[in-house]
Amino acid sequence: MRSLLLEPSRFQKISQSWRDNWANLSTYFKYPQKLRRLICTTNAIEGFNRQLSKVTKAKSVFSTDDSLLKMLYLAMVDITKKWTGRQQDWSVIYARMAVYFAERMPE
Repeated sequence: MRSLLLEPSRFQKISQSWRDNWANLSTYFKYPQKLRRLICTTNAIEGFNRQLSKVTKAKSVFSTDDSLLKMLYLAMVDITKKWTGRQQDWSVIYARMAVYFAERMPE
């Protein structure tokens, strides 16, 4: 297995993109770690999409678009019933978000 460090050309486009867009990318790092984790988290979205895909794979043909939408709606209701977890230290994170995103926060 070759070392990734020995193949810098493999990541040339990625590193060039980071250099070209560093002003935008570095904005992310000005936020505290807990807030960055909240901003960057896509696991919940990916899991939600994966569960919806599972439902539609089970039945590959739908008689109408309406039947597909109804099935996705019912699956969505079922999936969201299982969401019981809360973000740890939410009050602290919310307060920090209110400082950084005051114009976007609901009152």
